Amino acid sequence: MAFSKVKFSFIVTILLLSSTTLLAHPGSGWGGPSGSGSFGLFPEFYQFSCPQANDIVMSVLRKAIAKDSRMAASLLRLHFHDCFVQGCDASLLLEDSAKIVSEKNSVPNKNSLRGFEMVDEMKASLEDACPQTVSCADILALAARASTVLSGGPNWELPLGRRDSKTASLSGSNNNIPPPNSTIQNLITFFKRQGLNEVDLVALSGGHTIGVARCVTFKQRLYNQNGNNQPDQTLEKNYFLDLKSACPGSGGDNNISPLDLASPAKFDNYDFKLLLWRKGLLTSDEVLYTGKVGKTIHLVKRYAEDEGRFFEHFAKSMVKMGNISPLTGFHGEVRKNCRLVN
Repeated sequence: MAFSKVKFSFIVTILLLSSTTLLAHPGSGWGGPSGSGSFGLFPEFYQFSCPQANDIVMSVLRKAIAKDSRMAASLLRLHFHDCFVQGCDASLLLEDSAKIVSEKNSVPNKNSLRGFEMVDEMKASLEDACPQTVSCADILALAARASTVLSGGPNWELPLGRRDSKTASLSGSNNNIPPPNSTIQNLITFFKRQGLNEVDLVALSGGHTIGVARCVTFKQRLYNQNGNNQPDQTLEKNYFLDLKSACPGSGGDNNISPLDLASPAKFDNYDFKLLLWRKGLLTSDEVLYTGKVGKTIHLVKRYAEDEGRFFEHFAKSMVKMGNISPLTGFHGEVRKNCRLVN
């Protein structure tokens, strides 16, 4: 009897130590939801180690959006620009250092991306509540979902468990993020490279229902679309004249115009309606409808007619994008400061 009690006590002690280790180091011993040990992403990743993680992100972002409605679009864009370079690993957030050449200096990102201070604020709040637990890569994913929800868009079950990279790729950022003047075939190629299809391309482009773009990103459409000093013929006439007044032929590169001129702070399907009316701001959006690819044309029409279908596809594509080459298990780290490796 005494032996059985000792044996039982030993087993309980081992179990308690194991669970304590798992709670203290999520991602350093968690398997998938079935406990398979595969280190996949799953929604309950912080269920025990930091159950308030999403609430903290939502709280910080709610205050930020109240001060600046553009912040939602800015944070959604950060997740996109991160995932298309080395996968969703928060490499985008790293600053220049002796060993790092920051992705923030790339052509698509320099003088364009914003919201880094909000990520710092979220990280600081999460570190206070759950030290060294929630990765910067997961913060970007949580912030992207929160930005969508707080702007009136869909919610989705978000797989978590990403870890942070110790490297960045300036060349990857320059080469993998689709430029705003992309043709439809270029867009399809860029997305296919990430394992994303035409449905993902059109659905994720719908994220442009919120936010603004700088004049430099659409100036070519107004003055020299095909290298012949002529405007883009697909632009609706009155919209073209409005854009010219906001974006002069010389100078004004940092002037901004809404991506969705009807409801730039509301996540809805109006962006697709505008594409049908030839009032898409960026070439990379308008070619979804004018680029003569039947699949994307059909999807633009479908989403313009059915907001619910757009929301459904956007949510699925965000999960799919968030699954691009994440670091999990013992790979990478959980940064204490999102701008620096530990």
